[in-house]
Amino acid sequence: MTTDTLPYSHPFRVTDLAGRKPTRFDLSPDADALARIAEALGILSVEAARLQGELRPSGRRDWSLDARLTARVTQACIVSLAPVATGIDEVVTRRFLAEMPEPGGEEVEMPEDDSEEPLPEVIDAGAILVEELALALPAYPRAEGADLGSLSAAAPGAEPLDDEAVRPFAGLAELMKKASKDD
Repeated sequence: MTTDTLPYSHPFRVTDLAGRKPTRFDLSPDADALARIAEALGILSVEAARLQGELRPSGRRDWSLDARLTARVTQACIVSLAPVATGIDEVVTRRFLAEMPEPGGEEVEMPEDDSEEPLPEVIDAGAILVEELALALPAYPRAEGADLGSLSAAAPGAEPLDDEAVRPFAGLAELMKKASKDD
């Protein structure tokens, strides 16, 4: 994905970063960028988002990004589609390694430290903001009081099944009761 297709971008060219001291940043996308981010994430709106932190050298060629992501977003409730506002406050940690170990073998296990990634020529803090926001969004936002109730997928004219009828051994229990009465 190029920076032209990202909903928000704030690139830092690694060769331009100070090699001995941290580079601090404080990103707060404007209203247009917030609207693009909301559209890219498929949510109703992003009212505010902020990624505040620093990029600092780690060893001779590696870099670390440590930041805090705060945001206010609105998503549609999964039950009623009513707007659900959510506040997000997350710690963001990334380790950019100049020599990322290549996984070997046929099967590859996920590393324990998922904050490590290969060092790119450009570290895009704006893209990291969008990615971390996407990961922090509630998967199933639910408005207060929204309840699934008794959902029915019965055909027109057919009686919907209740909890008792869908129990796997409900019929067997009835047969056993009937058999014991007959004995």
